[in-house]
Amino acid sequence: MRNAIIAAAAFAAALSAPLAAQAQGTVIVEDRATVGGPYVGIPREQVSRFREYIVQERVPSYVVDEPVTVGTVLPEAGLTYYDVPQQYGETPYRYTVINEQPVLVNPRTRRIMQIVE
Repeated sequence: MRNAIIAAAAFAAALSAPLAAQAQGTVIVEDRATVGGPYVGIPREQVSRFREYIVQERVPSYVVDEPVTVGTVLPEAGLTYYDVPQQYGETPYRYTVINEQPVLVNPRTRRIMQIVE
């Protein structure tokens, strides 16, 4: 009986995990709130300008023990998230810098949605 409960819990956890796909070196995590909608990250043609903007703004980098990967959930406290200016694309996500890497984060879930490389 106990094994059946553990198996059911593991199955439910696997189903609720975000779906991920690898494409051209970029990991994309499915955000169930935007599936089927327009792309909501920083467009490729805006990435270098957005990185320059972050450097100019002197956004502090926070150190997190977790690896900086798409899908990682950031700690609940101790981080500051900033709005993305509209000239870099309209997005519901916010940005911060983790371990010297600018990232877009879903503010509701604190999940990293895009690494701005």
